[in-house]
Amino acid sequence: MGRIVVIGAGLGAMATAARLAVAGHAVTVYERSSTYGGAVGRFERDGFAFDTGPGLLHLPAVYRDLFVKTGKKPLEECVGLSQVDPAARHVFADGTRVDLPNASRAGTLAALDAALGAGAGERWGDFLVRAREAWDRTRRPLLEEPQPADPKRLAQEPYPALKAGLLRRPTRRLAQVGERELRDPRLIALLGSYAEAYGFPASSAPASAAVLPYMEQTFGSWYVAGGIRALADAVYERCRERRVEFVFDTAVTEVVEKDGRAVGVGLETDETVDADHVVSGIPVPALYVDQLVDWGGSEDWAPHQVLGTSRVTVHLALRGAREEGVAHRTVVHAEDGRPTVTVLRPDDPALRPDAEHEAVTVTATVPTHPARDWQEYAGLMVEAAGRAVPGLAGRELWRHVRTPDDVRADTGTAEVPGPALGGAVALLPAANVSPVPGLYFAGGWSHPGGGLAHAGMSGALVAGLIVEGADFRGSR
Repeated sequence: MGRIVVIGAGLGAMATAARLAVAGHAVTVYERSSTYGGAVGRFERDGFAFDTGPGLLHLPAVYRDLFVKTGKKPLEECVGLSQVDPAARHVFADGTRVDLPNASRAGTLAALDAALGAGAGERWGDFLVRAREAWDRTRRPLLEEPQPADPKRLAQEPYPALKAGLLRRPTRRLAQVGERELRDPRLIALLGSYAEAYGFPASSAPASAAVLPYMEQTFGSWYVAGGIRALADAVYERCRERRVEFVFDTAVTEVVEKDGRAVGVGLETDETVDADHVVSGIPVPALYVDQLVDWGGSEDWAPHQVLGTSRVTVHLALRGAREEGVAHRTVVHAEDGRPTVTVLRPDDPALRPDAEHEAVTVTATVPTHPARDWQEYAGLMVEAAGRAVPGLAGRELWRHVRTPDDVRADTGTAEVPGPALGGAVALLPAANVSPVPGLYFAGGWSHPGGGLAHAGMSGALVAGLIVEGADFRGSR
């Protein structure tokens, strides 16, 4: 079997490494920082602990499959995994609140009727029927198969046209879906929040972004005990069990090519490491900008899906016990100049010093440009979060603000990638097979895109492409 070098130790890169090691390859991971996980980090202070990346897991089947394929212990024996119910509480600008149950369509429609008025649930249910059609059309080509050599065939909008009498009106943008089909401004805000959480503004996102609420409301939201960082710990340990070698605090400075093919990497120590295949798990734009690869002036490659969005995260250490009836996740919609924020309040003893304190994380999606006073912006975020956390201002012990600059320091780029969406080639991530033979892309910046589940899928795709070669038709 071959020698594999993996650049970076993010979730997608480690998922690739574990699968390749099981296939008999000798795998070495080089990571420029002192730890693994990439965007899935952890911040600790005074007995409080916080995830610095995603706080919830969707499509856990991706990681169940990884653990089944790479060892004897299933995922649930390696991490504590529980459904979040309600999946989310939404607080709208007019003060209306609704709790959406986890993975229950009937429960969701009933909750919307009760909170927003009769007929709201029916409109949302009709929308989900069309969203499912888009999901069925894109699931294989966008999630389970390698990106086609000509991705233009994915540019056809998969969201079905809305019938209007004898006419069928094509729907191109997610905002049009809301205006034409949902009509209620609160339902429109609900729809937009799913896309905006991934960095897609509803005004410009393709209608196919309808698959995002469908996916979450169908397959559910899950919490990992100890935080999502515990999932990174488990994947790292699985890699170690499969004898993947990790070299930390060592940056790769070059992908070495010979006769037009990647044959190894150069390290910051001036050492060259030979390889039969190289897998890059770092952001593809960073790989390009830092010129780790000689693209030879080729125009066949471009950093797809440049969203121009990042995250601001505020970690709040609070005095006082978490009250009864708290939703794990609350989305507070924008109002009075304050941004839409997601407030995470996990009931997890591992994240707080004792039962008389609480660790709360507040996040907002922001443009990477222009830069602004992030501390001032964090203040607006905390004001918004006060609608989800009673007495927040009087409970705050301290806050820690993570800005797009921190995202860049952790991952190599300030942008946070979104999942692949049909209907717009510009929103497709880079293909897993790079323009340079022998070099592959894994992780959130490559097909099928950003998010924990999608990064894990990229690992399955890259491993399949290396192990099975041109015959690989996709994961099952």
